[in-house]
Amino acid sequence: MALVRGAAAVSDGTSQPRHVAIIMDGNGRWATERGWPRLVGHRRGAERVKQIVRACPELGVDWLTVYAFSTENWKRSTEEVLGLMKIFRRYIQYEAEGMASEGVRLRFIGGRERLDRKLQDLMAAIEARTAGNTRLNLTVAINYGGRDELLRASARLAEKIARGEIETPGQADLEACLDTAGQPDPDLVIRTSGETRVSNFLPWQAAYSEYEFTKTLWPDFTPEHLAAILDRFGLRDRRFGGA
Repeated sequence: MALVRGAAAVSDGTSQPRHVAIIMDGNGRWATERGWPRLVGHRRGAERVKQIVRACPELGVDWLTVYAFSTENWKRSTEEVLGLMKIFRRYIQYEAEGMASEGVRLRFIGGRERLDRKLQDLMAAIEARTAGNTRLNLTVAINYGGRDELLRASARLAEKIARGEIETPGQADLEACLDTAGQPDPDLVIRTSGETRVSNFLPWQAAYSEYEFTKTLWPDFTPEHLAAILDRFGLRDRRFGGA
């Protein structure tokens, strides 16, 4: 069934979010409420990602960034962390061909050095496999933390200055050193599960983003939920500091 959006969301060029970022929260809680292991919720959450990815082009979204695993998530139990890494590997392995055929370009942000070598290789392979796709740009944040990204970007910028490549660094120079270099900033950031924190997600990139916090847990977050949020976004007046 085709998704239908209200007219307000597409009334002018500024009301349509080009880039949506999502903090996918509530997988473990969703499973616990049903008396199931937390990893069941994470597997259901991965299935939900596929549905949202497929819906985005129809809803007019060109860029989607999802927060899959933060630098703080390593504090979780060994069983849950290992289970999540297995889900990531399986997702990439089994979705690579489908994404390629559907025109999705997949990229990853975050520090990769702590991830196991097999996962790193799979990430690099699917990035190369989908590099020419343009229907949807999907960015997955794994082992990502905004403060960590800024530290790594600052180190890269310092190296460029030391090599004499940059004399007087500016904002654009730092942005070029971020994990998201070359990507547009998110227009809209959504967090599911009812929490109202930004949790170290894209602090630089989301400086002027609109935020939407929904009580819906991520495994229950449907394309229809996304469409409704995009409609509400269309009613906002974004002035970026202007009168």
